[in-house]
Amino acid sequence: MNAFLALVARDLRLAGRQGGAATMAVSFFVVTVALFPLGVGPELELLGRIGPGVIWVAALLATLLTLDRLFQADLEDGSLDLLALGPLPLSLVVLGKCLAHWLANALPLLLAAPVLCLLMNVPLKGVPMLLAAMALGTPALSLIGAIGAALTVGIRRGGVLLSLLVLPLYVPVLIFGVGAVDAVVHGFPAGGALSLLGAASLASLVLSPLAAAAALRLSLE
Repeated sequence: MNAFLALVARDLRLAGRQGGAATMAVSFFVVTVALFPLGVGPELELLGRIGPGVIWVAALLATLLTLDRLFQADLEDGSLDLLALGPLPLSLVVLGKCLAHWLANALPLLLAAPVLCLLMNVPLKGVPMLLAAMALGTPALSLIGAIGAALTVGIRRGGVLLSLLVLPLYVPVLIFGVGAVDAVVHGFPAGGALSLLGAASLASLVLSPLAAAAALRLSLE
């Protein structure tokens, strides 16, 4: 446990020193959502109807922007070989890096989401559900993205391939996340959508570290 927490703290310190990836993700998230009222017009009813979907898509793409460096920097400086030979199983190394990635990149998106809800005229009763859905769903984005990042580590300009691998796997998270907010806005129970969203995150928590660790082992051989 100490080694796991030390790995998470190390990645958070590195993210804080670099700062660029997290800042880029939040900036992309805010700018993308802010452009939609300019593109579709100031009709408040239309903005409120498409707002949850726009925010979720922007969060998904912002998370995707930061995935290509999840393992690449450690591979380039040799840290990944040391981590693979260290006391932690490689699957726990992947899990720790995913946790640090979520804290450094996805959590700021969650904090910025309420302001963007006001910008997109999302109904007030849908805002808490949007935040709850993002809190449940964004860990799955980091965990699923780790598989793509592990498969493309070491490949020059692997960002395009990473996007092609990961985006289809993000579709269920997007559907369940938007569906939970729409259900609350229209007066329907959202428990089913939230349950499926939580199930997707739990399945990712179990399977993604194992799959990403196997891909990293192939890359290191």
